[in-house]
Amino acid sequence: MHSDAMNPATASATAPPALRVEGLGVRYGALVALDGVGWEVAPGELLGIIGPNGAGKSSCYDAVTAMVRRGGRVSLHGRDVTAVPPYGLAGLGLKRAFQQNAFFDDLSVLGNFVAVLGAQAHAGLWSSVLNPVGAARRRGEAEDFAARQLVRFGIPALYHAMSPKEIPYGVQRMLSIALAYGAGASVLLLDEPAAGLGGEDMAALVALLSALKREGVALVVIEHHMELIMAVADRICVLDLGRQLAYGTPAEIQRDPRVREAYLGKAQ
Repeated sequence: MHSDAMNPATASATAPPALRVEGLGVRYGALVALDGVGWEVAPGELLGIIGPNGAGKSSCYDAVTAMVRRGGRVSLHGRDVTAVPPYGLAGLGLKRAFQQNAFFDDLSVLGNFVAVLGAQAHAGLWSSVLNPVGAARRRGEAEDFAARQLVRFGIPALYHAMSPKEIPYGVQRMLSIALAYGAGASVLLLDEPAAGLGGEDMAALVALLSALKREGVALVVIEHHMELIMAVADRICVLDLGRQLAYGTPAEIQRDPRVREAYLGKAQ
């Protein structure tokens, strides 16, 4: 991990946000799933998105990553990417991990990571035919890179040859994040990464999120685990019934009476 990553406060003062959304809206017929939502996250920051079930959190991610028709504007490092399709966003460094683990069960853990590397790992058909030695070397280099990345994401080498179905659940969650990150991401969206975790697994997740922040990755995290999000987030966006209820630092969110009533529970 790099120790010279730009401080979030410095970054926000000297450069556009890594990701900014403005007036984000999603409708499914007459149903308004998201209405006028706006937030931003800088390099090296973690923005938490919280809210009750049905608040619009997943719709927010789908809208940001162009997976549903939506209104509003999305900017990536100051560039308007509203019209860019999902695969194009990934190519620009905006990547997403889904709530449910999704792996190639017929591939090993290492094979899964090599698969997401795409052309970095796999030579084209003619290249393989005309230069099999070069193709094999590329594959070997990709496997070495994949092994290092997996260890970096908290997945020890003893799991690399196993099927994803054979590894512990906590390691599966880390694998999901690693596969989403792939060879690199400037903005990473995570959907409930702490779901089902506790103890050492939770500590490992906190350490990973902190390391990615230090490296300058902008993180946007949907999470129901309030203790986690209050500990790691720089700012929090609270959604309720598709609308933005509050937006601020963890301390500001905890003091907001609207949040206490809608999500955290009324004070006794």
